[in-house]
Amino acid sequence: MINPTARRFVCALAAIMLALVALADLAHAQAFTRDMQKEARVREELAAISPGSVEAFKQATELIDKGEAKQAVPLFGEVMKKAPNWDVVNRRLGYSLVEAGQVKEGMTLLRRAVELNRSSDNLLSLAQGLAYPGRQAQGSRAEKQQALVLLKEAHRKNTDATDAGYVTLLAHLSLDLRDEQSFQEATGELVSRHQDLMATHYFNAVRAAMDAEWSTAEEEIRTAGRMGLSHNVVEEFLNSGIHRRVVAWRYAYFALYAVAVWAVGLALLFIIGGVLSKRTLHYLETADPNTLIGPEHEKLRAIYRRVINIAGLYYYISIPVVIFLIVAVTATIVYGFMVIGTIPIKLVLVLGIGALITIYQMIRSLFTRPLMEDPGRLLREDEAPGLWALSQEVARTVGTRPVSEIRVTPGTEVAVYERGSFRERMQDRAERVLVVGLGVLNGFRQNAFRAVLAHEYGHFTHRDTAGGDMALRVKADMMKFAQGMMQSGQNTRWNLGFHFLRMYFRIFTRISHGASRFQEALADRLASYHFGAKAFEEGLSHFVRRKIEFEFLATKEISEAFASQRAVLNLYELAGPEEAAHHQTLEEEFQKALQRETAETDTHPSPAERFRLISRIASRDEPAMEGMVWELFTSREALTREMSSLVEENVREAV
Repeated sequence: MINPTARRFVCALAAIMLALVALADLAHAQAFTRDMQKEARVREELAAISPGSVEAFKQATELIDKGEAKQAVPLFGEVMKKAPNWDVVNRRLGYSLVEAGQVKEGMTLLRRAVELNRSSDNLLSLAQGLAYPGRQAQGSRAEKQQALVLLKEAHRKNTDATDAGYVTLLAHLSLDLRDEQSFQEATGELVSRHQDLMATHYFNAVRAAMDAEWSTAEEEIRTAGRMGLSHNVVEEFLNSGIHRRVVAWRYAYFALYAVAVWAVGLALLFIIGGVLSKRTLHYLETADPNTLIGPEHEKLRAIYRRVINIAGLYYYISIPVVIFLIVAVTATIVYGFMVIGTIPIKLVLVLGIGALITIYQMIRSLFTRPLMEDPGRLLREDEAPGLWALSQEVARTVGTRPVSEIRVTPGTEVAVYERGSFRERMQDRAERVLVVGLGVLNGFRQNAFRAVLAHEYGHFTHRDTAGGDMALRVKADMMKFAQGMMQSGQNTRWNLGFHFLRMYFRIFTRISHGASRFQEALADRLASYHFGAKAFEEGLSHFVRRKIEFEFLATKEISEAFASQRAVLNLYELAGPEEAAHHQTLEEEFQKALQRETAETDTHPSPAERFRLISRIASRDEPAMEGMVWELFTSREALTREMSSLVEENVREAV
C-alpha cells in the first residue's frame, strides 16, 4: 500500500510535472543572477593572477549573462590559458561549454573547478550541470541524485542569505526527484525569506497541493501567475484537479458552516422555549390574579405567537438540511468502506434504501394533507335544550359570542374550536363549536360544569382558537412523517431522520405547549372569576376522575364482551368496579393525576398547579346552580346507546 506521504505526493504529481520545464528555465535564470559586489572581488582576484585577462573575463561574463554562452567560450578560453588553475574560470568556461552543447567538455571543467575549490558556487554549477545540462536537456536519475547531494552541500556553504538561486534549484531538483522532505524544507525557506520571487509562490502551491491544502494551492499558483508564471502553466496546474477540489471543499465548508448555524438555531429554540416557560410561570406566580387580561398578558402571547411561527418555519428550513446530512452521512460511510477496500453489500443496500425511504417520507409528509373531520356528531337543540341554554348563558356572562354548534363524542373531552377560513377567524366571524364527550357527564354537577364551560369560552374570549395555524400545520406534518417512518420500519436508532424528528418534536412541543399552558391558566382565571374557584376546581377534579373511571370501565366491558362473544353493554351506564382492589387502584391513579408536577410536554398545567393559581382569585359570587348535567338532555338513553354502538363498531373494525 502507498503510505500517506507518498499518496499525497502522487496525488499532486500530475499537476507538478506540467510545469517542470518552465521551472527549469526559472532555475537556470535565478541560479546565475549576478551579484556585482561579489563580481568585483572575483575580478580583483583575477587581476592578482593575470591582470591582462580581466577585460576578456568581463566581456565573457556579460555574454553569458545575456544568454550568449557560445560567444563567451573563446574569451573564457583566453583567460584559461593565463590562469589554468583558477577555479572561477574553470567553472564559467565549463558552464558556457555545457550551454553551448559541449556537455562532456564542460562537465570536465566543472568537476575540475570543484577539485580546485569546493566552494558553494562551484558545487552549485556542477550540480546544475549534472541535473540540467542545458535548457532542453536533463541528466539521468542517478546524476540528479548526485546533483542533489552536491546542491545541499553548496547550500550549507553559501553565506549569502539573499541569494535565492541555491534554494530555488534545491526545491526544483528535490521536486523532480520526488524527495518530499527536501522539497518541503526548501519551499519553507523560500516562503520565509523570498516572498518577492515568483518561484516561491509556485513551489508553495505545489507544496500545498501535496498537503491537500487546495485553497492555498490555488491562491499561490495564481499569485505566481501574476508575478510572471506562464498563464498556460497556471491553468494546467489548476485544471489538473486543484480547482475542482477547491470548489468542492469550498462548498463542503459552506455546508458545514450552514449545518453548524442550523444546529445553533436548534439550540437557541430549545433555550428560548425553556426561558419562555420560566418567564410565564414567574408571571403567573407574581402578577395580580384578579387582572384577567392586561398588557403583560398580550405581550407574552405576542412573544409566544412570534416564537411559534419562527419555530414552525425553522422546521421547514430544517428539512433540506436534514436531507443533506442523510445523504452526506450515507455517502461518507460508503466511501469509508471503499477506502478500507471492503464493501459490505448488504449493509450498503440497507443504508442506501433507508436513506431513500427517509427522504421520501420526509418530503411526502409536506405534501399530503390529512382529511379534517369534525369530531362526533351534531347535537340538536331539541336533544339537549338545557345544555344549549346554559352555553348561551355562560357566553353572556363572560361577554363573548355563544357557540353556534355543539357536538357530542364517545370520549371524555370538553373542548372548543373555531371552524372557518383564517380571515373569518381573525375577524371573529368563524363558527364556534363546543365538543362534549358523553363519558365525562356521569355525576357531573351543573355548577361545576358551568365553570368548566366558562373556561372553554375563555379561549374564545382570549382568541386562542383564532390562530395557531402554523403550530397545527407543523404538528400535523411531523405526525405524518412519524407515521411514515414507523410504517416503513425506519424508526430505528441508526436513522438520522428519525432522530431529527424526535429532537424537533421535543423542541417544538416545548415552545407550543408552553404557550398552551399559558392559555389554559388565563382561561382558568376567567372561569374562576365568574363562577368561583371552588366550582372550577370541582369541575376539573370531576373531569380527571371521570376520565380515569370511564376508560377503566369501558375497557373492562369491551374486553369481557369480546371474550364471551356478546354485545357490548351501554358504556355510559356501567356501575363502578365491585372489587375493592380496583377501587383503590382508581383512587390512587386519581390522586396521582391531581398531585403530579407539570412536565414540559404537557399542554395543560397539572391540576394541583391550576388549583394553586386560582386559589387567590376573588370571584364575582355568581349564584350556584343545582342539578346534574344529564338533566340538561332529553335523550340520554338514546345518545348513550348510540355512542356505545359506535365505540363497539370502531373497536371491532380495529381488531
